[in-house]
Amino acid sequence: MKKILIGTHNKGKFKEIAFLVPKKYKKISPITLKIKSPKETGKSFISNSRLKVIFFSKFVNYPVISDDSGLCIESLNNKPGIYSARLAKKHGGFFKAMKFILNKMKNIKNRKAYFVSSLSYKDINGKITSVEGKLRGRISNKILGKRGFGYDPIFIPIKKKITFGQMIKSKKIKMDHRFLAFKKLKKKIKI
Repeated sequence: MKKILIGTHNKGKFKEIAFLVPKKYKKISPITLKIKSPKETGKSFISNSRLKVIFFSKFVNYPVISDDSGLCIESLNNKPGIYSARLAKKHGGFFKAMKFILNKMKNIKNRKAYFVSSLSYKDINGKITSVEGKLRGRISNKILGKRGFGYDPIFIPIKKKITFGQMIKSKKIKMDHRFLAFKKLKKKIKI
């Protein structure tokens, strides 16, 4: 069976990417291999996902896929953006970070937002392919739903009435930013 390293320590992310990667692959986590995460010094989602794929590929001799993703809110200058996970860390978890965001947006009418996922794939020959998926939506007025992970409970995707946090996982996984990025990746490489 072919192996692929999914370069993330985020369990929710790992599950989503593992679902998208074909069944012929045995999905390996850096946690199992006791590999720490690299410092995210990139200034964009793509540079961070490339940085991660280069870092993780040093430890294995099979393909690696890495993701950098985040939530961009129009009225907050597209923040938290690449700092989405760091904002959660700073506030002591995603729940508190969501409360902080909702508080900042209390009197703001423009609730437009989008999720971005940049996927980078490094094959056994060292070739890196990077893509980006973007899903537009809006920020809800309160935290809704216990499903998903990260900022899912405050994000309502375009043309939907419920947050990712309220959505059945199988529905979310087939429409979110990571899915859109993976679709692009499949067009560029054989996976």
